[in-house]
Amino acid sequence: MTSPTTDSPRNPSPGRRGDTAAGPADTGPGGCRTARRTAPGGPDGLDGVTDLTEVAPADARALSGPLFDRLATLEEGTPEYSYVRNTLVELNLTLVRHAAGRLPVRRESWEDVLQVGTVGLIKAINRFDPSRGVEFTTYALPTITGEIKRYFRDNVWAVRVPRRLQELRQTLRSAGSALEQDLGRTPTCSELAEHLGLDAAEVDRGLRAANGYRAASLDAPVDDGEAADALADHVRFDDVELERVEDLTALGPLLAALPERERTILTLRFVHDMSQSRIGAELGISQMHVSRLLRRALSRLRTELTRD
Repeated sequence: MTSPTTDSPRNPSPGRRGDTAAGPADTGPGGCRTARRTAPGGPDGLDGVTDLTEVAPADARALSGPLFDRLATLEEGTPEYSYVRNTLVELNLTLVRHAAGRLPVRRESWEDVLQVGTVGLIKAINRFDPSRGVEFTTYALPTITGEIKRYFRDNVWAVRVPRRLQELRQTLRSAGSALEQDLGRTPTCSELAEHLGLDAAEVDRGLRAANGYRAASLDAPVDDGEAADALADHVRFDDVELERVEDLTALGPLLAALPERERTILTLRFVHDMSQSRIGAELGISQMHVSRLLRRALSRLRTELTRD
């Protein structure tokens, strides 16, 4: 295996997804797949980890100690420093795969997540102080997980939503799974709100924000047995008034340029649906005069609209 370089932390081999220490996948609210979690509060401060061998092999943990001692004696930026740090990265790549496997990672972004997690691993190596007597696995895993979560927050969502709603989505997913097991059905918005002690409107905003996580193509086929049936065929409609929008927009300044009496006649005829005789009586002119003024106004508007 080729060691990652200090200038390119995104290069280390991420391994296969099947190598992760995460349990089998569960399906949360909305059909999204998440990694199964054990109960939080492991003895080493890791969320749900009860044995460090689940995260890092024993030989990696045994070798990391002397390598950290050696790293502390070297000057940063030297070839020797880079070699020792890269060796530490190689030994602890299982931490990255473990952290990624415990988060809801989409298949298409798995490689990117592993690369981002490796950046977090390198940051943990740079900041780790062996003299504090803390296991490196305990120190590094939260750093790696935080780096991946920041990547999710900034890059993975199809539609940008506030961080508060992104975090609320995760809370709702967990609460929804727990309530679904207790109720034997999908919980309602009010049941989620009562369970979490939140306002129902806030829960509704969180559920709607979850729709921004992944965008569906309008060309995607609909699962109804018709091969040529696309999603766009079910969400679009023909707006018969749409073609009038351009004409009405162009008419605005042209109407404003007409004399006031002609504008009044057009308003009474086409807005209030009054007859020419009634318009003449309203304005104190004959029906024939109203007809001439109406034809003249319409002819002027038609000419201006068709002018190049």
